[in-house]
Amino acid sequence: MTRQIRVNGDPVPVAATTIAALLAEQGIDRTARGVAVAVNGGVVRRTEWDETPVRDGDDIEIVRPFRGG
Repeated sequence: MTRQIRVNGDPVPVAATTIAALLAEQGIDRTARGVAVAVNGGVVRRTEWDETPVRDGDDIEIVRPFRGG
Protein backbone atom coordinates (compact mmCIF):
# COMPACT_ATOMS: atom_id res chain seq x y z
CA MET A 1 0.00 0.00 0.00
CA THR A 2 1.34 3.41 -0.94
CA ARG A 3 0.99 6.28 1.48
CA GLN A 4 1.08 9.96 0.53
CA ILE A 5 3.23 11.91 2.99
CA ARG A 6 5.37 15.03 3.00
CA VAL A 7 9.13 14.67 3.41
CA ASN A 8 10.95 17.92 4.10
CA GLY A 9 7.98 19.81 2.69
CA ASP A 10 7.62 17.83 -0.54
CA PRO A 11 4.77 15.41 -1.28
CA VAL A 12 6.16 11.88 -1.61
CA PRO A 13 4.38 8.57 -2.19
CA VAL A 14 6.02 5.86 -0.07
CA ALA A 15 5.53 2.18 0.66
CA ALA A 16 7.44 2.36 3.97
CA THR A 17 5.52 1.46 7.10
CA THR A 18 8.09 2.68 9.66
CA ILE A 19 10.59 5.51 9.95
CA ALA A 20 13.45 3.02 9.58
CA ALA A 21 11.93 1.69 6.35
CA LEU A 22 11.36 5.24 5.10
CA LEU A 23 15.01 6.12 5.63
CA ALA A 24 16.05 3.01 3.69
CA GLU A 25 13.55 3.81 0.94
CA GLN A 26 14.98 7.33 0.70
CA GLY A 27 18.56 5.99 0.55
CA ILE A 28 19.55 7.47 3.89
CA ASP A 29 22.01 5.57 6.09
CA ARG A 30 20.24 5.36 9.42
CA THR A 31 23.53 4.67 11.22
CA ALA A 32 25.13 7.90 10.00
CA ARG A 33 25.91 10.50 12.64
CA GLY A 34 23.73 13.57 12.70
CA VAL A 35 20.57 12.10 11.16
CA ALA A 36 17.43 13.31 12.94
CA VAL A 37 13.74 12.72 12.21
CA ALA A 38 10.59 14.55 13.26
CA VAL A 39 7.03 13.39 12.55
CA ASN A 40 4.27 15.99 12.63
CA GLY A 41 6.51 18.34 14.61
CA GLY A 42 7.69 15.83 17.22
CA VAL A 43 11.24 14.50 17.28
CA VAL A 44 11.47 10.72 17.04
CA ARG A 45 14.35 9.13 18.93
CA ARG A 46 16.69 6.96 16.91
CA THR A 47 15.83 4.02 19.19
CA GLU A 48 12.15 4.37 18.15
CA TRP A 49 12.65 4.45 14.35
CA ASP A 50 11.93 0.72 13.98
CA GLU A 51 8.57 1.00 15.76
CA THR A 52 7.35 4.45 14.70
CA PRO A 53 4.73 4.04 11.96
CA VAL A 54 4.48 6.12 8.79
CA ARG A 55 0.85 7.06 8.24
CA ASP A 56 -0.91 8.60 5.28
CA GLY A 57 -0.74 12.38 5.57
CA ASP A 58 2.27 12.49 7.91
CA ASP A 59 4.59 15.50 7.69
CA ILE A 60 8.11 14.15 8.16
CA GLU A 61 11.31 16.15 8.42
CA ILE A 62 14.62 14.38 7.92
CA VAL A 63 17.74 16.33 8.84
CA ARG A 64 21.18 15.13 7.96
CA PRO A 65 24.60 16.70 7.60
CA PHE A 66 26.08 17.24 4.16
CA ARG A 67 29.34 18.52 2.78
CA GLY A 68 29.67 21.79 1.02
CA GLY A 69 29.97 25.40 1.74
